[in-house]
Formats: sequence, structure tokens, C-alpha cells
Amino acid sequence: MADLTVLDGTTIAFDLDGTLVDTALDIIGAVNAVLIGENLAPLDYAKNRAFVSRGARWLLQSGLVASGVEDPVARTATLFERFTRYYETHIADESLPFPGAVAALKELRAAGTKLVVCTNKPTHLARRLLSELEMVALFDGVVGVDAVSASKPDAAHLVEAVAAVSGDIKRSIMIGDAEPDARSARSADVPLILVSFGYSETPVSVLAPDVLLDQFGDLTDACCELVSGMQPREALG
Repeated sequence: MADLTVLDGTTIAFDLDGTLVDTALDIIGAVNAVLIGENLAPLDYAKNRAFVSRGARWLLQSGLVASGVEDPVARTATLFERFTRYYETHIADESLPFPGAVAALKELRAAGTKLVVCTNKPTHLARRLLSELEMVALFDGVVGVDAVSASKPDAAHLVEAVAAVSGDIKRSIMIGDAEPDARSARSADVPLILVSFGYSETPVSVLAPDVLLDQFGDLTDACCELVSGMQPREALG
């Protein structure tokens, strides 16, 4: 059994979509509602699930391109507000936390960690999703794309998310599912855990995380191991 006391005072930053919550059905569903409303072909869920990490705007533009719409960039800008309104209303129709996620969050909080969501979703949508799923109270902060100077994969998003909950970036861990999370963590020199069940276009092992997580039941032990490894570096510093 891991010594949970090592986690006291650490900050753990979580990506949201594809890491904590399986949101692909609702995101792609909202994109498809807009496309169908324009008499265009909907996106195939199975073929596009891995691209959710690129964001809804990219998915919408991809659907417009596939249908041969003229000037898809401009058309995406015009239609994106419609997507946002629809998605906000249907944000948790099908979305659910991944198995074991809530229990792991509660265990980490009990061990004295600060938990922050570091997501490229707009903050108000991230908070709404977490509220609908009765998860928002588990976090010390929710830091979306609109609340930072630069979004993932820039290190600034992670650094500013940790600062938003008065955490120490030198005693922090990033948990995500795809390349933007990995690049942000590496740029910030923060240990990285990637989950194997999210929305990555490439095998997550290629992204070389410090820990590859197959289930949330192993998260606390993984965090303890990584934080224990920080101790010598801190002592030297």
C-alpha cells in the first residue's frame, strides 16, 4: 500500500474530455446536430472519436470540408455559436465519468492534494459539465481555454492552472489523454500520466508518459510513486 502522506501539498492537474469524462458522444452529437441542420452529412462517430482532442471547432470544420462546403473556415466561424448553444443544452446527455474516476478524485483529495482541471474547453462549459455530473465540488479550480494566456499544448496553460489554485508547479502532476497534454507537461517540466482509454490519434505509449494508466484504480499509487521521485530533486534544489 502506497504512503499517501507524500501527496499532501501536491497539485494534480487533469485534462477533462477523454481523461476524466467520456464526452465524445455529446460533442460529436452536437456537431452533427449543426451539420444536419445545414442539410449536410453527419460525422461518423467511430471514425472521429480520436479527433475529439482537436476540439469541436476542428470537428465542425472537418464535417464542412467533407461535405464540400465553400470556404469552410468562414462557415465554421458562422456556425460555431450554434454548436455552442446546442452543446450547452445537451452537455451531459450521454457523457459520463470514466469508471473509477470519481473514487480516485475523492481518494486524492483525502490525501491532501489540490485538484485542478486544465482543459481547452471554455471554462463555463467545463464547469457546467462537471456540475451536471456532480463532480465540480471535487476540484479546487477549473481553468479553461479562456482563462489562460495560452492554451495546451503551451506550458502556460498548465503553469497558470496550477497557480490558480495556489499550487507549486515543482510539486505537480499532469494527467491527460493526448498530445496537447503531453506537450504541455513536458514543456513545463511536470511529470506526466496518460490514460490509455481517451481520445488520442496515436498510441499514447508513443507520447512517452512517465506512467501509462489503464484504469483509475491505479491512479493514486502512480501519483505517490511520481511524487516520491520528486523528493531528491527538491532536496537538491
